[in-house]
Amino acid sequence: MTDAVVTGAGGFIGRKLIRALENRGTETLALDRTHDVSDPAMWRDLPPAPVLFHLAGRSYVPDSWTNAPSFLATNVVGTQNALEWCKRHGARMVFASAYVYGVPASLPIRESDPVNPNNPYAVSKRFAEQLCEFAAIHENVPVTALRIFNVYGPGQRPEFLIPMLISQISSKSAVNVMDLTPRRDFVYIDDVVDAFIAALQAPDGYNCLNIGSGISLSIQDIVAVIQQACGTSLPVSSSCAARRNEILDVRADIGRAETMIAWRPKWDFSAGIKAMIAER
Repeated sequence: MTDAVVTGAGGFIGRKLIRALENRGTETLALDRTHDVSDPAMWRDLPPAPVLFHLAGRSYVPDSWTNAPSFLATNVVGTQNALEWCKRHGARMVFASAYVYGVPASLPIRESDPVNPNNPYAVSKRFAEQLCEFAAIHENVPVTALRIFNVYGPGQRPEFLIPMLISQISSKSAVNVMDLTPRRDFVYIDDVVDAFIAALQAPDGYNCLNIGSGISLSIQDIVAVIQQACGTSLPVSSSCAARRNEILDVRADIGRAETMIAWRPKWDFSAGIKAMIAER
């Protein structure tokens, strides 16, 4: 019997989650990008299982500006199809959401703070959250949505910030970035995987939890940590060009996750960076 279904199993988080579940003896059905979650036919032949970890989705923000329809199809329609499957089989869902707050009203950011998505990717995730909440309230599908802040770790795509900086610094070339000042809350991949598994302890109904480190770091801070780990002191240049709809500071309040599912991050940032460099 299948214990859990994982969509997005071939992705950055999905690969690690599959490994962690298998290490726990969980019989897992892994669905990768060859399985189109926006197609209802894909879901009809899936066997029943008590748990669905729904990670499938488009996730690179710059792409969402140029191809919003595909983000809506995968992230919104795909999530509704997943919820229909859960309703049919009486399954619990743990949903991979994202940072959906836009410019924060205050720091640290709490789950009860205003939600103002400022890019098409975040909009698609917010729509998906609303579908999850509706299904939980009106159709008795237990859903826990994890609002994952800036995840990083070994195996992340090279176009993302931290892999790009590690590549520049490891090659002993000058470090070039758009802007050194924005601050983000970075959470290590192993801690995120732990949060997905811990979310199975959440109560029935709809739950929404921030998953972050509770600490914000600037791009300048990140460069300094990587340079220290690599033993370099390369020159750093910035074009001082702000990205579209830039947010200056992001920091999660993770108190609800600590209380509800007994989750707290274990990795500090420097240890995470050293692990990424070691696996290059």
